[in-house]
Amino acid sequence: MDAAASLLERKIDKVGVALLHKGIVDRETVSKALTTKEKEAGRRHRSLAEILVDEYKLDHHTVFSEVARIYAFKTLKIDEAMTERRINLIKQMIESLTQEQRAVLFKARTLPLQFDSRTPDKLVLISSIPIHRDIPRIANFFRALKYEVYYAEQKQLQSHIDNILRGDNAFLESIKDMEAELEESDMEGGSDIDEAELDQEINKSMLVNLFEGCLVEAVRKGVSDVHIFPTTRTVTEFHFRVDGKLAVWNKVEGTRPEAVLAVVKDRSMNIDRFERDAAQDGFIQRTIDNTVIRFRVSVLPIAGSEYQQKFESIVIRVLDSRKVIKDIAKIGFQKKAFDWFQESISKPQGMVILTGPTGSGKSTTLVAALYSVITPQVNVLTVEDPVEYVIDGARQIKISHKVDFEAAIRAILRHDPDIVMVGEMRDKSTADIAIKLANTGHLTFSTLHTNDAPSAVTRLFKMGIEPFLIAYAINLVVAQRLLRRLCNKCKRPAKELNHAELHNVGFTDEEIETTTFYEPVGCSACVKGYKGRAAIHEALFFSKEIRKAIFESGEEIDEDEVRRIAISQGMLTLRASARERVKEGVTCVAEVISATMSD
Repeated sequence: MDAAASLLERKIDKVGVALLHKGIVDRETVSKALTTKEKEAGRRHRSLAEILVDEYKLDHHTVFSEVARIYAFKTLKIDEAMTERRINLIKQMIESLTQEQRAVLFKARTLPLQFDSRTPDKLVLISSIPIHRDIPRIANFFRALKYEVYYAEQKQLQSHIDNILRGDNAFLESIKDMEAELEESDMEGGSDIDEAELDQEINKSMLVNLFEGCLVEAVRKGVSDVHIFPTTRTVTEFHFRVDGKLAVWNKVEGTRPEAVLAVVKDRSMNIDRFERDAAQDGFIQRTIDNTVIRFRVSVLPIAGSEYQQKFESIVIRVLDSRKVIKDIAKIGFQKKAFDWFQESISKPQGMVILTGPTGSGKSTTLVAALYSVITPQVNVLTVEDPVEYVIDGARQIKISHKVDFEAAIRAILRHDPDIVMVGEMRDKSTADIAIKLANTGHLTFSTLHTNDAPSAVTRLFKMGIEPFLIAYAINLVVAQRLLRRLCNKCKRPAKELNHAELHNVGFTDEEIETTTFYEPVGCSACVKGYKGRAAIHEALFFSKEIRKAIFESGEEIDEDEVRRIAISQGMLTLRASARERVKEGVTCVAEVISATMSD
């Protein structure tokens, strides 16, 4: 074989090579067809086989029977399969399709046959062009999670396509118009995605290996979240969140973002690769370093710089069960807050509320609290959306479209609970049921999104919860934040102190004189001078005085009065708690300013 012939074979696909070797087509025709395919790149996306049939008039069945053989498509005998009953069933399947969708089926010479009886979410399609780029879209028209394509000879299939898809002359004319519009949009470079080309790009770029390596690296680096998102039409960035801060881990350049995101979707459960216009949630499970690790996957459509492309952002939460804290003493409460917490969860009834923004460690503290109270003698129920960690000894209710948050909480009332955890009080009805559970003999745990502990009282009041229920159902409200820890190997005493800044944070002159303030440096064992995080807490214990102040409030709860009484009884505000961490040498003043508001 000469050099030119060798180069030609390297440029064409295996179908073209097979047709060439069998003498079905000559080298000159293949070379011309290849030139046509290269000119169409980014527009019509026809395969070499389609171009040979459409432009160079090769026999359709001769070419596509070879395609079916090479790609192992099963062949369907139309005369045997297309009974009158089967035709009627196919017509029923396409009843809900729009004219545009029917035009896509017609153009791809494809019909739905049936859903697989053994795999109900798998659709069987029949096509005389089984490698047509629109086949994945067609499967998506029928909401199929999986699909399989059977090859059928076009001469046999075409009459059924005409009968089923076209129907009458009026529709025939409209579908011709649709075909013309589809061809025009192809020439303009529309947003349709050629899934076969994506697969080739995935294999060429070794994206699967990159993604699997990303998961392993994330677990080993202690990453809480992996962010994957496109920045341009050929660049996709991977970011790791470590100790609350995002940083670039890797950039994939020269590859379409759709290919990168397709790899993530394909390797996730409950996520449809072909859905690009809706939010999706799924999960991944892997065994890494002899430990089963779960990953929660969230997919969101986002706007991109190129209107033709459908960009998406993916965030993957790493759920490493080895990080679950089962001992409440290891959460890091300061002494007074720890004593109040222990007293509150030791009571047979009442509510303990954790507040704070996303990522402040509320769930970690709640899980540790539950492990402190779980025994074989009590029935512990949790309602979470989603369930992140499996808690030994608890019955965890999974939220679904059939059992929503409110319905699950109501069902708990009939399930003989002793201890209940409500993942989040999202609205009045959820909060009302949770408060009543706490007020009727159940120890109840939950979370709220508020800035500090006293404002949780105001939030519940504004939700519509009666003051007497708030006053006597709640045992404790804890606001929590996480500060980055200074690396013990490289931290050093601060070279210069900004006294005005220290005073603004709340340090007295005496504290400034007696405290060694540290600053981050950075070494091989940490990230820019920080390693790990430490919790700070603002614990509002419901003493008699606090309950009285809330119970006697009129039309508005005096949040400042509640805060004043709590501080007088020993409550540390979040900033005061953070100052204690600075005195202990755990963190620096910059972290205190970043994570807390002034008192």
